[in-house]
Amino acid sequence: MRDKALLLGWVTGLLLFISLLWIFTQPLQTHYLLRSVNSVFIGNNDPRRVSGHLKQKTGKSALLGYWFSMYNTTDNMFVFGVFQDGIMIPLGAVVSADGSVKEVMPLSAHASQVFGALPKSVLQMYINRIEGSF
Repeated sequence: MRDKALLLGWVTGLLLFISLLWIFTQPLQTHYLLRSVNSVFIGNNDPRRVSGHLKQKTGKSALLGYWFSMYNTTDNMFVFGVFQDGIMIPLGAVVSADGSVKEVMPLSAHASQVFGALPKSVLQMYINRIEGSF
């Protein structure tokens, strides 16, 4: 019984440590994600840029991702990941000021290759959830 309690204590401690690490490094994660998205735009000769992380409270069933504001426009961008063939691909959705998704774009070279194979119904499900959480 003592060994099981000790093991449970170690597992609980590790989970608590990982959770705290995740929470306290969120600003650093969003900063590097912002830089990565802007690097993709620069590499694609796209004039758009994301400017800052937006903290938005969403419901329990919201997507996991990050909201960013965009330079020189009222649009926002939601950056999220989708699994395709067991590999997570990063996507970005440009969302207008009224909350409708204007465009969904791949944010990596691999995502560009497999984006066409992503079923339209799955993409539409993500679009509906993004618009619902805005």
